[in-house]
Amino acid sequence: MAIKADKWIKKMALEEAMIEPFVDTQVRDNVISYGLSSYGYDIRISNEYKIFTNLNSTTVDPKLFDPKSFVDFEGDVCIVPPNSFALGRTVEYFRVPRNVMTICVGKSTYARCGIITNVTPLEPGWEGYVTLEISNTTPLPARIYSGEGIAQILFFEGAEECMASYSDKKGKYQGQTGVTLPKV
Repeated sequence: MAIKADKWIKKMALEEAMIEPFVDTQVRDNVISYGLSSYGYDIRISNEYKIFTNLNSTTVDPKLFDPKSFVDFEGDVCIVPPNSFALGRTVEYFRVPRNVMTICVGKSTYARCGIITNVTPLEPGWEGYVTLEISNTTPLPARIYSGEGIAQILFFEGAEECMASYSDKKGKYQGQTGVTLPKV
């Protein structure tokens, strides 16, 4: 499996609608960068968030997640409370080919501020907006800038298509359109 370079990503984005909307250059002027990079694609965070709150003193349980543990927020800047997290979604919609696996890694600009974006794969055959978990590991409130870069997607192409894609398995997060909470 080899990591794919910018020419391949651009071709797949334009010909196969792998990334929509697609920005074919890296945008950097006075923003946290996003768009096509040398060996990946820097994704943007939308203006839709679910900010974790412990007002109800609940236990976090991925099998029985209480949606009341979040406050919905929409805006240009999201403030993530100290030692807490928020969920957001990408601006970009992805359609991952059957012979491609991706890994989403956080951007160093945020990491240098103690803000971590969860590393997650996008499996072959998966499509949708990516739900991202953004952790504030600091004892101070942290700003997240909507419409700007939040993480980078790295693309790995297999020598052949996978035997069973995420779509074939009818994955629980297939086709998600908004910030999606955990499912079992």
